Amino acid sequence: MSKRQKLMVGNWKMNGSLAANASLVAELLQGMAEVYCHAAVCVPSVYLSQLQTLLAGSELALGAQDVSPHESGAYTGEVSASMLKDFGVRYCILGHSERRRDHSESDALVALKAQRALAGGITPIVCVGESLAEREAGETEAVVKRQLAALIQVNGHCISEIVVAYEPVWAIGTGLTAKPEQAQAVHAVLRAQLQAASPHADRVSILYGGSMNAANAATLLDQPDVDGGLIGGAALKAPDFLTMLKAASR
Repeated sequence: MSKRQKLMVGNWKMNGSLAANASLVAELLQGMAEVYCHAAVCVPSVYLSQLQTLLAGSELALGAQDVSPHESGAYTGEVSASMLKDFGVRYCILGHSERRRDHSESDALVALKAQRALAGGITPIVCVGESLAEREAGETEAVVKRQLAALIQVNGHCISEIVVAYEPVWAIGTGLTAKPEQAQAVHAVLRAQLQAASPHADRVSILYGGSMNAANAATLLDQPDVDGGLIGGAALKAPDFLTMLKAASR
């Protein structure tokens, strides 16, 4: 079993309201007494100020969902790493399949964003994963290794400070989940690639993100190279997210 402490990250995606956020966070914090893993919620940027206040002094860390590859300037609509840091952001999701698909984000751009986050003192959670067509064509390993290689090329000297999240695109929001042995197989490939790039690769947490929920979290987290989860819909339900945090605390 991995000696790395588990990390569980809720990705709120484009969900939330001031009232709903306050209620969800209150319920989460009330149930954190039995949680012994690292935990974070990555929220829409408009709610960072509210969450900074709600999470102050708690064990639940604050995360963002994207960062600009630029530090400042004429980039309307962009948010820089230093701006995120002003709000106490500790993690930032980068290269999520929805951004790769909907915003045409390339492997190179994701790697650059990770570099910018690291320079700003924020831990990037970099997503990699294959589509259903790529899996059926037997290309899973090639796809994730290509995505991770771009990240290593730009950030190799500090790769141990990055979190990697394997999210099979075909299992995001579909209710489909990679079987524990399928997830472990890909995580093992990623671990080997990281170890070839850095003597400190064992420090890197590799999360699973693809319809992880309260029912399947424990069996996924039992895999030796699954160091936590990047959780979508289930993270918006306090009882479910708490169940998963407790599964990661065993």
